[in-house]
Amino acid sequence: MRRLGTIFSPYPHPPEDLRDAVVAAEAAGLAELWMWEDCFRQSAYAVAGAALAWTERLRIGVGISPLPLRNIAATAMEIATLERMFPGRLLPGLGHGVQSWMAQVGARPASPLTLMTEHLPALRALLAGERVSTEGRYVRLRDVALDWPPASAPRVYAAAEGPRTLRLAGAVADGVVLDSRHTPDELAAMIALVRDGRAEAGREGSADVVAYVVTAFGDDAAARAAAALGDAASREDASERALAGSRDAVAEQAEAFYAAGVDDLVLLPTPDAVLAPFFTAAAEVARRVGAQGVGA
Repeated sequence: MRRLGTIFSPYPHPPEDLRDAVVAAEAAGLAELWMWEDCFRQSAYAVAGAALAWTERLRIGVGISPLPLRNIAATAMEIATLERMFPGRLLPGLGHGVQSWMAQVGARPASPLTLMTEHLPALRALLAGERVSTEGRYVRLRDVALDWPPASAPRVYAAAEGPRTLRLAGAVADGVVLDSRHTPDELAAMIALVRDGRAEAGREGSADVVAYVVTAFGDDAAARAAAALGDAASREDASERALAGSRDAVAEQAEAFYAAGVDDLVLLPTPDAVLAPFFTAAAEVARRVGAQGVGA
């Protein structure tokens, strides 16, 4: 079933804005609120834990935390702890991270693809309660198992952009997080690569596809969305790269993204958006497109 959520961005919002935002998102009836870990702004799992504790039904997506920043055992413990405390409400995602930031902290891998190849299958195994031993280039585990694994392992998402990472995400993750500023046709091509990677790996079922899309509501929505698109606003197909206008218009435009193969459409507010009314409008769009609501 199609889903729709929105985002609490670490720019321009500091951590102390989070509580009001998550309470407003749940009160509006939204199903999901996503966030990410930007160096050097906020911790993914501290923020996710607080958001889960301040709400009762809202699902919290981490899209994403950078793979190189933490040892895999630490990441597994963070996710497992939150999943046990708030079952079924955490959507953990991981990705390469911004390589210049990874270099700043001495964590930039020579091969981000190799790191993802080693990390995500081992992480999924640990979260499934398995005992893992592996000796890779980056991931080395010797008879490691979580004492408190989740009762049911959450889906693990991978962020992906280029063709090789998209295929890899299909092969080693349960879902994929696709960034904003893409047209529905571009997303459809990306999703096809994810599906190819999953099929080539011999995995059954389909990957859960999460896609961010810049969104603005109101009379000046098109101009605000264009400003948020940056360089992409100069392209002839710029209007296809964002959702803008009234709630009815945004709901109508959203259909193209679902038709492209997106399972979970996540509305990204423009930096100037006031979050509470944006969340209210996003929840109305969710109802109009027939997306899952809070607690579904």
